[in-house]
Amino acid sequence: MADASADRRPESVTAEGEADLAGVDLAGAGLRLDVDGAVATVTLNRPERRNALTFATWRGLAAIGRSLPSDVRVVVLRGEGPSFSAGIDLALFSNAGLSGDGEGFADGSDAEATDRFIAELQEGYTWLRRADIVTIAAVHGHAIGGGFQLALACDIRVVADDVKFCMKEPALGLVPDLTGTKPLVEIVGVPRALELCLTARTVQAEEAARLGLAETVVPREGLDAAVSDLVTALLAVNPGAAAATKRLLWQAPENTLEQQCAAERHEQIGRLRELFAR
Repeated sequence: MADASADRRPESVTAEGEADLAGVDLAGAGLRLDVDGAVATVTLNRPERRNALTFATWRGLAAIGRSLPSDVRVVVLRGEGPSFSAGIDLALFSNAGLSGDGEGFADGSDAEATDRFIAELQEGYTWLRRADIVTIAAVHGHAIGGGFQLALACDIRVVADDVKFCMKEPALGLVPDLTGTKPLVEIVGVPRALELCLTARTVQAEEAARLGLAETVVPREGLDAAVSDLVTALLAVNPGAAAATKRLLWQAPENTLEQQCAAERHEQIGRLRELFAR
């Protein structure tokens, strides 16, 4: 996304993150990571399965979050092929209970083990909300279930005009458990979130923009250029100010006005100290 010098190419990961990615087969998990200076691009890379998600995918995403070099400021999440992600790979339903390699579904009989298992998968989503990075979901085609929740985990969603969002889990007898319920309610409110989840209907681009599920809608062929322009604009902002502002904005819905005023003062004191220390 960002301009690179003529003698530098995006790397799969830098030395700084090698330890955290040791033993992680990103390709086998259907993922690709490219780091180019301050920009990391994470690609869901199972186009033959419409980027359907597996347990390995979620663990791989968590490992990527742990491995990011400290100078990465913007993360772009995208899908290879005709879709962003068709959601959970339905082949995973073929195993009852946890299989020996951990790739089957937990049957819930051991509540504590199942809780730990789901928390491990949720880690693939929670790092996308870190204050020190801005995350962009570049969404086209289907973004279903876990794929929809992955887009919701990002700070900003730039979508193509062919996008199809759907929260499919209730129709499968499950609940959305990959951190998507909170941002969905924050964006559209409880009544609309209930309607979307309990009907499992498809939301297309125009409605997504109207509901606030998409910050920008562009023609499919213009998606990459729109994301590139956004990345450039984000990188032009002071990184410390960006992180402090993101912290403030994430706190705002939960804070009273008095608490938010205090938080603003606290962040501004830090910014002034850094600016004058220069």
